[in-house]
Amino acid sequence: MMSLRPSMAGGEQGALELESIIRDAEVMRRPLRLSDVRLEDYDAVYLPGGHGPMSDLAFDADADADAGRLLTAQLGSGEPLFIVCHAPAAMLATRIHGVSPFEGYKVTGFTNDEEEGVGLASRATWLLETELKDQVGVRYSRGPVREPYIA
Repeated sequence: MMSLRPSMAGGEQGALELESIIRDAEVMRRPLRLSDVRLEDYDAVYLPGGHGPMSDLAFDADADADAGRLLTAQLGSGEPLFIVCHAPAAMLATRIHGVSPFEGYKVTGFTNDEEEGVGLASRATWLLETELKDQVGVRYSRGPVREPYIA
């Protein structure tokens, strides 16, 4: 719901338009289980951001093995892989015996400073930037706080 606040959605009209899109997105009401996803059925993998992936795709017993399997397979395939905002948390699920295939990759995502800026760092059990560097071994790249940036 935070994303639908007018200040986050480009004003009142933008918030109303986004809410309408979400309400009309019938396919979103019946998401696939990650265990049922077959990469050969898709041209690319896109993981959207938000705080949900920090628990749902990184540490959820029902999803993390499947998220790790899909990310590892997509990375190995050479096909497009897009992981945005907080979704790089799913890279934590790619570790086998503490080693991730993403180790050494240049990665960006929602930074510790950005978590501080929105007042959530003190309430989080862990921070994305720190965990990706410490647990996955990525080369974390970042731009100016709260500005568009691609690693």
